[in-house]
Amino acid sequence: MTDWSLTLHASIAEIDPVQWGHCAGDDNPFVAHDFFLALEESRSVGPESGWLPRYAVLRGDGQIVALAPLFLKAHSYGEYVFDHGWAQAYEQAGGRYYPKAQIAIPFSPVSGGRLLVSPDMPDAETIRGLFAQALQQACEELGLSSVHMTFCSEDDQNAAVDRGWLPRIGLQYHWENRGYGTFDDFLETLSSRKRKAIRRERREAQSCGLVFRTRRGDEITEADWDGFYAFYQATIDRKWGQAYLTRAFFSQLSERLGTRVVLMQALAGDRPVAGALNLAGTSTLFGRNWGCEGSWPFLHFELCYYRAIDFAIEQGLSRVEAGAQGEHKIQRGYLPRLTRSAHFIRDPALAGPVAAFLEQEREAILRERDDLRSLSPFREENIS
Repeated sequence: MTDWSLTLHASIAEIDPVQWGHCAGDDNPFVAHDFFLALEESRSVGPESGWLPRYAVLRGDGQIVALAPLFLKAHSYGEYVFDHGWAQAYEQAGGRYYPKAQIAIPFSPVSGGRLLVSPDMPDAETIRGLFAQALQQACEELGLSSVHMTFCSEDDQNAAVDRGWLPRIGLQYHWENRGYGTFDDFLETLSSRKRKAIRRERREAQSCGLVFRTRRGDEITEADWDGFYAFYQATIDRKWGQAYLTRAFFSQLSERLGTRVVLMQALAGDRPVAGALNLAGTSTLFGRNWGCEGSWPFLHFELCYYRAIDFAIEQGLSRVEAGAQGEHKIQRGYLPRLTRSAHFIRDPALAGPVAAFLEQEREAILRERDDLRSLSPFREENIS
């Protein structure tokens, strides 16, 4: 009989990077050991931000079989899957919602695996289920109200739901590469009206006298990051948010992740006036942060959406994820796709109402997805 054990670690440095990488794989840079190390060493996560690392390690007979990026939280900020209403209702009823556990990529609404099972394991589905069960037990032993696994894979969600977690879905907008050789190949799959609109937007953005460039890894200078951090802070200020990521994080990012870091810039002369930060996996380009100085026609669309498509086609990537929200992305070829999360809530008095709410929310989101599909810019034979 296998001896299973779960340990929690206050720093990613406590876990061997080779073993972490073996479980996480190469596809998604947001689950890379170096990504979390950059967050920690730049103090973007920790007591100041309220994201306390407690990386979860599942072992079988002493050998690591699965890992998860787990954080203890005393608030619900920086998550993009909102449970503020649950917390408020529970505390008004006399419960204590915080602290809670969050299995997530901090400040990043990017989808992918969260229960990172070693590829050496013959039955990953069983391991995921055991992991979810072990996380429930840890939640109870630590006196936490709940564990939330956000933007996870469908396999992760199914394994958790089989252990009694509550499923939740959301919507994002992703661009899919259907074997295009050029941006024009992509445009040819759109209706004539939408194709002309995108060409007009690109033409106007590119006729403002700006110079566009893409830099990767060590091509990105400290001056580039200084400019981009100013854009990042300005964007946060406009949205009444909190700038969790420190200036040091961005330098750490390109140093540690190398060419997986893709910074797209617009320059007026030698001075950057806008920037879009992306991370490239083996199959997906993940759009993350954007910022701009001044007002330029269609610059956001050009830098964040169209140049991301250009890059994906050039690099042979299969998908672009352009971040949270934004129905306007549909007209630019980014179609609605479901995102998934799973939630374990200890107290049945809270779990019951939340389950009922999630069922109603699910029906509404599925209806919304179907309605949004009718807005697709693709010609009928190219809609999927």
